[in-house]
Amino acid sequence: MISPLAHVSPSAKLGEGVIIEAFSTIYDDVVIGAGTKIHPNVTIYPGARIGENCEIYPGAVIAVIPQDLKFDGEYTTVEIGDRTVIRECVTIHRGTKDMWKTTVGHDCLLMTYVHIAHDCQIGNHVIMASYSGLSGHCTVGDYAILEGRCGSQQFIHVGAHSFIAGGSLIRKNVPPYVKCAREPLTYAGINSVGLRRRGYTDDQVREIEDIYRIIFVQNSHVTKSLDIVKDTIPDSPIRREILSFIEASDKGVIKGLI
Repeated sequence: MISPLAHVSPSAKLGEGVIIEAFSTIYDDVVIGAGTKIHPNVTIYPGARIGENCEIYPGAVIAVIPQDLKFDGEYTTVEIGDRTVIRECVTIHRGTKDMWKTTVGHDCLLMTYVHIAHDCQIGNHVIMASYSGLSGHCTVGDYAILEGRCGSQQFIHVGAHSFIAGGSLIRKNVPPYVKCAREPLTYAGINSVGLRRRGYTDDQVREIEDIYRIIFVQNSHVTKSLDIVKDTIPDSPIRREILSFIEASDKGVIKGLI
């Protein structure tokens, strides 16, 4: 299952049924899980830990050292979960001594020319469309979707189940469950279609709508809005998740509608 035209280090650990096609290079200290397919012209550097049943397309470069002047050769890794698809020319860089690793979760889709910089933490079921890029130290929650040509500053946090329109510049944190667009990046409603596809009930969707209506539509002062949410919306796991995200956002969050 390994092409004679591929270069695979004898010390690389390959699971059962791994396919490595011509002109791919697999360096020392690489682990590839069972059933994963590596297309031609892929380069996987030391420190890569790739899960089972992934598929990696031509031109992808994984676990190369980070583009960070503070990097001093420390031992760091890239960890990729099961069933993740990495399309052509995606680049994923190793971590630094800040997080020691860059991670991509299970069942993700990284489309052509996506870039994930050092120390990023990507959740499960995340989709990043073509030419999107994350600067170092960013976090992306489960089921988030970044449309094409999105770009982020460092240390940005994108909440779970959020949806970011194509071409957006992400300079502030994006709370969970929202859609956002425009320049500067602005709240555009909640991701109700995605939530219902993933099993959220009508009551849960209404709760999320009510919370964000207070935060992003009826009030312009975030601290005041959070107090109103606490006073008027019953406690629940969803309410706690949203409030905790916003209260922890030292970079601030995206703009509201007013």
